[in-house]
Amino acid sequence: MELRTRPHQRFAYRHRSLLVTSPLGLCTGEGAEGFYFHNTRMLSRLGWTIDGQQVTPFAWSEVGHEALLGYAEVPESQKLHEAEVFSEVAGAHLELAAFVSDGLRLRAEIANYTHQDRQLVLGLDLAADFSGTAEADAGQPDPTGPVLTSWDPDQRRLELRLDSDQLDRAVRIQVLHDLDADWDEGRLTIPLSVPARGRRRIEVVVCPIVDGREHRPAPGTFTVGSTAAVVAQRLGEEPPLLEASNATVQRTWDTALADLASLPLGIQEGPHALIAGVPLYDQFFGRDTLTTGWQALLALRTPLRDALQVNAAMQSQRIDDWRDEGPGAMIHQAGDAPASARGDNPFDRYYGDYATPVDYVAMLGQYYAWTGDRDTALQLLPAARRALTWLDRYGDLDRDGLLEYRRRSQKGVRNQGWKDAKNAIVDAEGQVQADPLVTCELQGYWYSALRNIAAVFVAAGDRLYARRLLGLAARLRRRINARLWLEDVGIYALGLDSEGRPLTPVTSNAGHMLLTGVATPEQGQRVAARLMQPDMFSGWGIRTLSTDNPAYNPFSYHLGSVWAVEQGTIAAGFGRYGCWEELHGLARGLFDMAELFTANRIPEAVGGLPRDDEHPHPGVYPQANAPQSWSASGTVLMIQALLGIRPFAPGHLLLLDPRLPDWLPELKLRGLRVGNATVDLHVWRHGSRTRWRAQVPSGRLLIRQRPSLRTPQARTARAVESLVSR
Repeated sequence: MELRTRPHQRFAYRHRSLLVTSPLGLCTGEGAEGFYFHNTRMLSRLGWTIDGQQVTPFAWSEVGHEALLGYAEVPESQKLHEAEVFSEVAGAHLELAAFVSDGLRLRAEIANYTHQDRQLVLGLDLAADFSGTAEADAGQPDPTGPVLTSWDPDQRRLELRLDSDQLDRAVRIQVLHDLDADWDEGRLTIPLSVPARGRRRIEVVVCPIVDGREHRPAPGTFTVGSTAAVVAQRLGEEPPLLEASNATVQRTWDTALADLASLPLGIQEGPHALIAGVPLYDQFFGRDTLTTGWQALLALRTPLRDALQVNAAMQSQRIDDWRDEGPGAMIHQAGDAPASARGDNPFDRYYGDYATPVDYVAMLGQYYAWTGDRDTALQLLPAARRALTWLDRYGDLDRDGLLEYRRRSQKGVRNQGWKDAKNAIVDAEGQVQADPLVTCELQGYWYSALRNIAAVFVAAGDRLYARRLLGLAARLRRRINARLWLEDVGIYALGLDSEGRPLTPVTSNAGHMLLTGVATPEQGQRVAARLMQPDMFSGWGIRTLSTDNPAYNPFSYHLGSVWAVEQGTIAAGFGRYGCWEELHGLARGLFDMAELFTANRIPEAVGGLPRDDEHPHPGVYPQANAPQSWSASGTVLMIQALLGIRPFAPGHLLLLDPRLPDWLPELKLRGLRVGNATVDLHVWRHGSRTRWRAQVPSGRLLIRQRPSLRTPQARTARAVESLVSR
């Protein structure tokens, strides 16, 4: 089997540029095909012709993430001369390449393998509608006005411009190399003479214009090299080298790192902060960048560092109901899609999200724990303090000590926790709930934020405030367990409804509570066991909603699908509570799922169908993005969970508690960075136990095996230590 997300499309992308073609390399104006820049479809039709006949490649594929390459026969080249006894099927071929950078560069090269000169007319069909990405993908393009066309024959330059007072969007297309060209009714034509046994190359640049600024693509080159080299080139750091005895794990890791390296936003404030995914989420999402950066810390530092910096730069300083904005609020998303630029919705700069502020505070603490980068942590600490103030002042609407969200913007996001689909929060009968709402994972991440950031305040010399935060965390934990724990079910409630009553459907949200450490050891064990029951664990991963709930739909965004990002998060929680059997089962499902997809690229979400004889693969959420940054980072976190790694770089300390499954008997991780030290780690199974050894080639680091404090083993160890110390 070989699954492919969006099998009817091919992609090339870099930064804010995206080219979407059919599998045969065509952009016919149908569906979502076209060239996009800043979430605007700059070209809706793009196709080559020769002598007026459409060129259809017989081979077309991505080359890396930012280029497409194909080969086509020149029309009528299959005619054979009667005198020729032996002849190839084609005497001339066309090599077509598209390179995406800060714009689009097209290359067409005609190879004439005959012994006669060839005269032909190369054409390029072009059209623009300046629709938004989401609208085009949904088959409902939203042009704002007519498109004006101007042609400069002296410069061989075409301009397509939207005639609108609301939106400044245009695109310039120029033919290079002093070739004659003409424009007539939607087609650029270039007459050519191709010598016998010779070649002719043509290049065309597509330069988007947004708000008066013209962008020009870089020279077109194919990116080749090892995964580590590509990551180093794009993200400015060398990732550790993983060697896995399981080939599926190895391929999934390599693809995940390559995908992460392909998704930087490329903005000045944080060049290595990552976009969410392709093709629909080619923009900045606060919580996505933070989650991805945190999950990927085992391999990469720069995505989280830059995500923290960009989120701080976008932190709100005012009240604006249209954007669900308040002083200290953290951004949900920022983009310049046409609908947002026109003011049809508030998503050009929208703040309706409670996950971003709690994630920001927690993940700044995690960044400091991994890197020991005191200067960056202290530089960003004021933003964390403002986020904490916002959570206290605006996040707890009824002052009961829990976070509840309420949408203020008429066109904002209805649900403002981890699951933000408008129908994501349901009760046990499957009925969609109205805000204000409490969701359990927001409380867990708030608890984690208070605990993780304390070390940064200590580094800043504010020990009193750090102690206060730890006290708040302890009280919050007691409150969460008193109001959200369902003792009869052995799991956390999804949340509280607008009347303060528990929402009792079984959901994946409860798995986040293990990662944050809110649960007691006994509660953690029960949650893990419940999540791995057949109604929740599909065999490929943990569903977002139990199949027993009336709202369950295996292909719903948040009501039954399986998300890779959650599998990594929940796996880390399983490891924290010593639930090794559940962790190994979850990891096996994730990597088996990766094996189903081209290049082991795990999409945004897959179907929640059960893994059985009737369903040999789970399908894909229909509008899934791939690559998706936090699907890639989920793979990295899964490896970290199996190794049980917990760093504290400021104290030159690395704790680990590795537990490898029998299907993954050996892992080597060379060049792992903790603070200023590097570690070479070798982990292997010996019988039923996992052994390890480590070397520290550079820096200073103390490495010890310790179970998490939330595991039953840790509790036993503490009891033994207490007896011995008497």
